[in-house]
Amino acid sequence: MSNDLKIVLSHYPAELKQGLEAVTLERAECFGSGAGMLKLSFEADNSLAGGRGLAVTYKGEDVQVRYGHRTDAFRALGGVLGQDKPRDFSETPKFDTLGIMLDVSRNAVMTVDTAKALICRCALMGINTLMLYMEDTYEVPGEPFFGYLRGRYTYDELKELDDYAYALGMEIIPCIQTLGHLEQILQWPAYADYMDTNGVILAGEARTYALLEKMITAATVPFRSKRIHIGMDEAHGIGSGKYKELHGERRPFDILNEHLVRVKGICDKLGLQPMIWSDMYFRLGSRTNNYYDKESVIPADVASAIPAGVDLVYWDYYHTDKDFYMDWIDRHRAMGKEPVMAGGVWTWDRFWTALPFSFIVTEACMTAAREKGLKEAHVTMWGDDGNECDIFSALPGIQFFAEHGWANTVDKEKLRANFRGTCGVSFDDWLKAADVDPGKLNSNASKWLLWEDPIIGMLEPETEGRDLQGYYGELADLLFAAADKSPLASRLQFPAHLARVLALKSGLRREISAAYKVGDRAKLGSIIDGRLIELQTAAEALWLCHRDMWLKTYKPFGLEVIEQRYGGLLIRLRSLSDRLAAYLNGDIASIPELETDLCRIFDAGEELPHMRYNRAKTPSALK
Repeated sequence: MSNDLKIVLSHYPAELKQGLEAVTLERAECFGSGAGMLKLSFEADNSLAGGRGLAVTYKGEDVQVRYGHRTDAFRALGGVLGQDKPRDFSETPKFDTLGIMLDVSRNAVMTVDTAKALICRCALMGINTLMLYMEDTYEVPGEPFFGYLRGRYTYDELKELDDYAYALGMEIIPCIQTLGHLEQILQWPAYADYMDTNGVILAGEARTYALLEKMITAATVPFRSKRIHIGMDEAHGIGSGKYKELHGERRPFDILNEHLVRVKGICDKLGLQPMIWSDMYFRLGSRTNNYYDKESVIPADVASAIPAGVDLVYWDYYHTDKDFYMDWIDRHRAMGKEPVMAGGVWTWDRFWTALPFSFIVTEACMTAAREKGLKEAHVTMWGDDGNECDIFSALPGIQFFAEHGWANTVDKEKLRANFRGTCGVSFDDWLKAADVDPGKLNSNASKWLLWEDPIIGMLEPETEGRDLQGYYGELADLLFAAADKSPLASRLQFPAHLARVLALKSGLRREISAAYKVGDRAKLGSIIDGRLIELQTAAEALWLCHRDMWLKTYKPFGLEVIEQRYGGLLIRLRSLSDRLAAYLNGDIASIPELETDLCRIFDAGEELPHMRYNRAKTPSALK
């Protein structure tokens, strides 16, 4: 919407009142009162196709929105807010359920206010479902180690989020774990008797199902929804630990299905409709434990034993060809199940969402889901390896996903306009920030370039022949300028500070080593007094920016993980400076790390590699 044009709400049904109040608070700059404003009215219209959809009509300063469901009304409002000039439009959703999944377990638990801000923007995109992925970060009465020192949500906080989402036409579905991915709980001595293998709960034991009933009850009572995601993905080694000691060798398929039947029984008792991730069936049928193994065989007796009333969620964030998704949808249907699609916006293992790659995989995923006639699709945002990524950087990816949920093809200009309407910032500026990770695929170069040890320089050969200093310097300038455009755009300061640090750090160890090997003491002295001091100052500024962003976005628990990484970087930069000074002063005769010939580790062609913190920080394989 034009910056000098505001909206006044003139008429709306009571069912929209609380939601519209939430939007006017979150996007206050778009609304006002008085003359010369667009007068926006809403009218429920059950005559729209299937009771869903929207139609927006302009008559001078009067704008009428007809809608089928509250979700459609807020999607229409997002579209109106994004237009630079009035034009009628109408839409019908391609899916009954269009959802997002937010990970609040991987080291970062969003504050209630942060979650509300995201919910509001997603509602304006036409998203009608939110899964909250909570491994242990919710209160379970009588179980104090659930979310212990990890920022768990209280019942009241979850109830507040459910009320807020409901007002905006969104359903919140709790997404928990009832088999694997329970490392956070099973690490505590109080739960030693519940462990099969590391992270996998012990199936077949009465005490296990008593605990799971408490977990499922606690996770669902704050919410209106009667749906629950009970996980069960990546339960590697199921039946091979304590279970094997108690029951002997058994076919993992049978353990999985028997466990699912018992957990389904708990859900039936509580009046809940469960869903699970589908990967374990494909993995157990694969000789390589690969979810996407085309040679995987799921025996007919296994497929028929999956209890009725359990939905299978097919997750896939990797494939760029729609034909693969279509094949895997067919494989789920061959099991007698209509799958729920779950794609991904790549927030994990990085500082800023991998937007270009997210667009590619979302395009393939959603095209296949739509052409195969699926009725439900979600997009996930994970926080693996510390949740360093700014969750708001995912917004363009969510918008792109939403456009696929409302149209057969994505119009790029409409995409940009709708993003302006839902988020009030420039789509292109947000996309530009993704350049902190150069490359077309899912490289996370900015992460390992930052955390790579500045003295060891293990990853230096991976960037041979690249002018990353110039690349990141230019990017930093662009992002700092873009960060001044609006309040939400200020979040671009984070990738801007990151780019500035990388401009100073990239190639520094190579330059130091070259000067050291030829005995250029003047060069080394100038680096100590110049670029190295600048880098230390910039790295501290990045840490402070990240800390400030974290405390505004998440609960404080988990910040210790991030700050320990920054602490290591800052101390090693100090050691580099001190060691160089000691060498120049004659206090030490050599710096062995600078004399070592480095080897290239990865063969990624033109693409830079993808790696996590523990791999980047040291050549030692620590356990």
